[in-house]
Amino acid sequence: MLFNTLALTAALLVADVPASKSVTAPGRNLDRALKTLDVKEISADIYFLASDELGGRDSPSNGQRIAARYIRSRLQRLGLEPGAPDGYFYNYSLAQYGLNEDETSMTVANGDHEQKLEFGKDYYVSMGSRGSRSAAGPVAYVGELDPDDLENVDLKGSWGFMSPGAKVSRKRNQAAEQAGMLGLIIPFDPESSKSSKEMYGRWVDICRRPSMGEQRTYGVPLLYLAEDRAEGWLGGAEPKIGAPIGVDIAETYSSGPLDGIALENVCGLWPGSDRKMRNEVIIISAHYDHVGKRENGDIYNGADDNASGTTGLLAIAEALTEYGPMKRTVMLMWVSAEEKGLLGSRAWTLDPWLPEGMQPFCDLNIDMIGRNAPDEIGITPTSAHPEYNRLTQLVEKHCGQQGFTKLNNADAYWSRSDHANFARNLKIPVAFLFSDVHEDYHKPTDTADKIDCDKLMRVSGLVLRMLDDLQTPNLDLRIGN
Repeated sequence: MLFNTLALTAALLVADVPASKSVTAPGRNLDRALKTLDVKEISADIYFLASDELGGRDSPSNGQRIAARYIRSRLQRLGLEPGAPDGYFYNYSLAQYGLNEDETSMTVANGDHEQKLEFGKDYYVSMGSRGSRSAAGPVAYVGELDPDDLENVDLKGSWGFMSPGAKVSRKRNQAAEQAGMLGLIIPFDPESSKSSKEMYGRWVDICRRPSMGEQRTYGVPLLYLAEDRAEGWLGGAEPKIGAPIGVDIAETYSSGPLDGIALENVCGLWPGSDRKMRNEVIIISAHYDHVGKRENGDIYNGADDNASGTTGLLAIAEALTEYGPMKRTVMLMWVSAEEKGLLGSRAWTLDPWLPEGMQPFCDLNIDMIGRNAPDEIGITPTSAHPEYNRLTQLVEKHCGQQGFTKLNNADAYWSRSDHANFARNLKIPVAFLFSDVHEDYHKPTDTADKIDCDKLMRVSGLVLRMLDDLQTPNLDLRIGN
């Protein structure tokens, strides 16, 4: 693992102090730090970060950039050192994929007549059918696509023409795929109370929206026709299942790489005081992004997911300034693009940056810590998990002091948040504090007024107690070592 070689002058200066506050009076320092935690201040941060004005903090978005600068300004005010090569922002870029609409089309040949249909007007592409492809072939009638009706019928290389407005279940899609069909054509149901635009128009917006991963088709492509676009295809009588209807279709959906997008993790460094131990960096992480807003105007504020963890880290930053320098260095990291697939933590852990000579020691990740039972908190890895380590033992030791009388097993979420990348890519001990999902998870109703700020404050206190205990020299966090 290669780290950039920029020395942190402030850390060196602190190291020369013969006796820091954390060395002379660790208990009193912890007490002072815990007293800085304030429910009203936590509430103020939550209400700002989860406000409508930040638009759900999508990666990327203006709202997310504002959140990043809000965090940076707090770090600057508190006096934490920049934790990235050029300041507080660890900049990285991600590949972006999207629709090439000029090369996306559908052509219908019916006898001597050929017609080109326009995407988003004459036909619509299902959300799960956004992968690049180009296919041409005859159209065969499949009705409601009952899998039992497809036995002894050769549909390989054909498009399946379904009954008007037919519903395509996963089972039916799988049957079409197993039959070797090119895709399914679903004509508009003339008895529908809604127009095709009302029913499928939002899919067009989704297809046009860039993604951070290569778009793909799940199963066979599903193409929905607008009103009257299949007029006369069947003639006067309904054909048998599998019978060609005399129509050929050539369809192309073009998607590929676009310009990359720039994103930011926000990193603040609290340098350690011990000449040797300061090079062992304790990372406390929380993602500050959420899922943004929808075309209908709904804002997914993400108060619990994860303005709660973001706010907890801000509270810990302030408490550290009251505690004073710890023996080990502490890195506070607010991660972006977690909701896109843990991409921000992946970027950092694959290309990490710390001042010269420093190495990651462990990661404690906090996500969704402001809801559910006030006396319960979840943890992974538990003793039942192969990655069980002394970080979890510290949670077990201190949770009762912070009012958590029940410690829940969160091993099911081992791979669901950013700690997973620190464990996978850096091979360091990690732990994840988590209050579990709830009825507002990933919904517009995850709002600031529902956050238990007292619980959030107590989780932050639990982290501080763990940090205090992590100052022991020659500490090995792995169980059995």
